[in-house]
Amino acid sequence: MFHEYFIAPFTEFSFMRYALTSVVFLALSAAPVGTFLVMRRMSLIGDALSHAVLPGAAIGYMVAGLSLPAMSVGGFVAGMLMAFLAGLISRFTELKEDANFAAFYLSSLAIGVILVSLGGNNVELLHLLFGSVLAVDLVSLRLMGVVASLTILALAIMFRPLMMESIDPLFLRAVKGKGGVWHVAFLVLVVMNLVAGFQALGTLMSVGLMMLPAIAARLWVRGMGALMAVASLGALVCGYAGLLLSYHHPANIPSGPTIILFCGIWYLFSVVFGANSGIFIKIWRKKHRKFKAV
Repeated sequence: MFHEYFIAPFTEFSFMRYALTSVVFLALSAAPVGTFLVMRRMSLIGDALSHAVLPGAAIGYMVAGLSLPAMSVGGFVAGMLMAFLAGLISRFTELKEDANFAAFYLSSLAIGVILVSLGGNNVELLHLLFGSVLAVDLVSLRLMGVVASLTILALAIMFRPLMMESIDPLFLRAVKGKGGVWHVAFLVLVVMNLVAGFQALGTLMSVGLMMLPAIAARLWVRGMGALMAVASLGALVCGYAGLLLSYHHPANIPSGPTIILFCGIWYLFSVVFGANSGIFIKIWRKKHRKFKAV
């Protein structure tokens, strides 16, 4: 029974193995990046960049059809262009960067949907918006593997300056730590991971695997290394559970949204039972302090 439900789908079908491998790659790269987004209070910026990928991917689709290289290049260029324009407008106006990201991401989503609608049909639009993790092929896996490897290497190199900028950006600026350079490099990593994830989860869902496990991890542990490990593990478990439920469910529910649904359930569970700052542990600590005071 255990083998039939939990192992057999991945041993019998190659598309399930490909899907699970894509989840592993994304869990090892996107979730740690999401942890830094949470630490730097940039969670909504990650969501904005995921929407910004859509117009570029749509242009790549209109030029070359469902070509992963074309859509990936288009998505990456569009994401970086939005990040550059949002930062530029923030520098020359009184608007904050998050406000500019919000304006750009809403516009980008509208432009992307219109472009795909003009050049394709509703099926292709849904594929770009929500992905198809069960349709991941070897080309997509190679892209995800390369992005995951580059992300892990880059985070190892950038770890100290990113942590310093997250905690005390003024100090980094005072010691000429080139905080702006590290900020741009980090945004490149964010866009790379969103582009790698959109083939499997779509432009709307890919940010979910990046952010939800990272947010939930904050409720369990404190140290940055532990946060990244818990976030990656949470993303991996949610991805595995989502694939299994989608496979076994009689209604053939889509795998991508099911994976993100499990991430949302894990987040809610963490809110209540998280060992670091969940609701129950806070209530217990409060009662314990009152008992000691008495």
